[in-house]
Amino acid sequence: MSYKVLIVDDSMYMRTLIKDTLTNAGYEVVGQASNGEQAIDLALDLEPDLITLDNILPDMLGLDILRTLREEQLESKVIMISAVGQQSVVQQGVQLGANSYMVKPFTPEQLTAEVKKVMNSN
Repeated sequence: MSYKVLIVDDSMYMRTLIKDTLTNAGYEVVGQASNGEQAIDLALDLEPDLITLDNILPDMLGLDILRTLREEQLESKVIMISAVGQQSVVQQGVQLGANSYMVKPFTPEQLTAEVKKVMNSN
């Protein structure tokens, strides 16, 4: 089964890196968003299996997006991806329902392994 993925990151470079990595690993990237408003609209519209979610976006924090999606009962798994690795931010993400938290920079191998782990967990 091919999982549907939504990529949320304000950096075109990061979106491309994540897309190429996950496409090569057999995932289907169904959407990309560069800001929070787009991310919420696309997530609710596409109902992807997985969302990779940057925490620092131009219009809002990934944590706020995550909170909104959980309030909307969206069941997508979420991997927070951020350059910010502070423990408090990581904990907040997990409390809000993130399935995992990755700190930039990371290798394609690390990303693929993390996505596999998250998608295989319940």
